[in-house]
Amino acid sequence: MGPGWRATSAALVGGSVALFGALRRAALALPRPAAVRSRPSRAWRWRNLLVSFAHSVLAGIWALVSLWNSPELLSDIQDGYSVSGHLLVCFSSGYFIHDSLDIIFNHQSRSSWEYLVHHAMAISAFVSLIITGRFLVAAMLLLLVEVSNIFLTIRMLLKMSNVPSLVLYEANKYINLVMYFAFRLAPQAYLTWYFLRYVEVQGQGAFLTANLLLLDAMILMYFSRLLRSDFFPSLRKGSVGRDVDGEKFLID
Repeated sequence: MGPGWRATSAALVGGSVALFGALRRAALALPRPAAVRSRPSRAWRWRNLLVSFAHSVLAGIWALVSLWNSPELLSDIQDGYSVSGHLLVCFSSGYFIHDSLDIIFNHQSRSSWEYLVHHAMAISAFVSLIITGRFLVAAMLLLLVEVSNIFLTIRMLLKMSNVPSLVLYEANKYINLVMYFAFRLAPQAYLTWYFLRYVEVQGQGAFLTANLLLLDAMILMYFSRLLRSDFFPSLRKGSVGRDVDGEKFLID
């Protein structure tokens, strides 16, 4: 990757940050459910989830279509390259930067610190991919998680809005579980196996492997929370009466 392409990539990331900033402002004009209007502390979280939903739809479909149209990329995870994949990584880097700034500037760092850790990992990893042009296919596989995030975000929006339709929530609950396995756990497990078996544990490879293993731990933790909340509520601990309006993560 030459200096000119890196400068172009930086401009694309900056453009993505601006795009999500515009989406955040547009979300302010959208109508909000009564349950959100009645609790001012939920306003930021609702708006933030809407922007997250937009990113999940765009990035998830983008990653899926790109890999579907170029399946040969999967045979070279370390050095495979596509312009579409590069643009996708720039696009998602902009989202993670924007979301981190949104959390910090709205004084949500304490309640959403897990997101900040996740975003710091993603941004640092994606910047290394943009600079070197290597492991872009791995990033595309990881971004398949956004397909799962579509239904996870719908779940959180439904809970926040207190939608009375149990059928809608129940249907999404099972779809969300299937998508979690197909687009979050499966790609993550495959990449972890691939990195531990084939990637040299030095330089960028070591950095990305460490990021991947930490992400494994986070994903398993969130999966256990999801199971306890939606399928084994009797196992939940310490959540009774807790106000989580300002918290972005899945804890409830």
